[in-house]
Amino acid sequence: MQNIAIITDTDSSLPVDVADRHNIYQVPMTIHFGRQSYEAVYAINDADTFRLIDQEGKLPTTAAPSPGKFISAYEKAFEAGAEQIICLCVSSEMSATYNAAINAKESLASREIHVIDSRSLSMGLGYMALAAAEAAEQGATSGEIISLIESMRLRTHLFAALSTLKYLAMGGRVSNISATMATMLNIKPILTIRNGKLDLLEKVRTQKKAWERLIELSALKTGNKQIEKMCILHVDAQAMAEQFKSEIVSRMHCPQDILFVEVTPGLSVHSGAGMVGTVFVIK
Repeated sequence: MQNIAIITDTDSSLPVDVADRHNIYQVPMTIHFGRQSYEAVYAINDADTFRLIDQEGKLPTTAAPSPGKFISAYEKAFEAGAEQIICLCVSSEMSATYNAAINAKESLASREIHVIDSRSLSMGLGYMALAAAEAAEQGATSGEIISLIESMRLRTHLFAALSTLKYLAMGGRVSNISATMATMLNIKPILTIRNGKLDLLEKVRTQKKAWERLIELSALKTGNKQIEKMCILHVDAQAMAEQFKSEIVSRMHCPQDILFVEVTPGLSVHSGAGMVGTVFVIK
């Protein structure tokens, strides 16, 4: 049995304690506020990020990890006894992270490193990394783990509702006029993953109706199949996430163990504070 290490990036939204439990290393995104830089998850969380955003009145910029950071992660894994590495990255449609991981792999051409474009993000990616680590712990080969990841990609779904368009307007992704109108009309955009991107699916008026629609969409995707894993995503909105969990559990057959997951700053700066949603994997 070969020792296979699992590496991902912090756009996986994997809670640190869960990642640590399975020896998954997350290469951090970088968050830049002017001249000050922070490593996502390890040096700054969503709450601190939005406190600084509201204080400074502008969004930070984000940067994918450099190839050097991936080289360091690979070398640490090999030094710890790994014989192979499987590295899962946030969708290449969203970030340069995958390319950085590939470039790092080429610098260690003599070692067996598999770099996978998840075509997903947040816990869509996180659940793939977690499943890969669990399979590695049980003695699966790299080929078996990669097949499992490819299967999970088709069975993993994300639906989320924005609380406000304020932060999209700050980032120039919508106009201030559109954001103001959306606020006046109490419009809550619903997002999903399509073609490897976080994409606008629908616009719904009021938070209550938006959450109802999230649950309807989740139920439609699930059909008669069992949900294998599920989490509630949020951006600096723990109380809202707990309320949403109560609602989805009351209306769907959900697994008993449901994680609460912070989106993390590499992604959350693009959605804004108050976003709530769910990621689930169907059996």
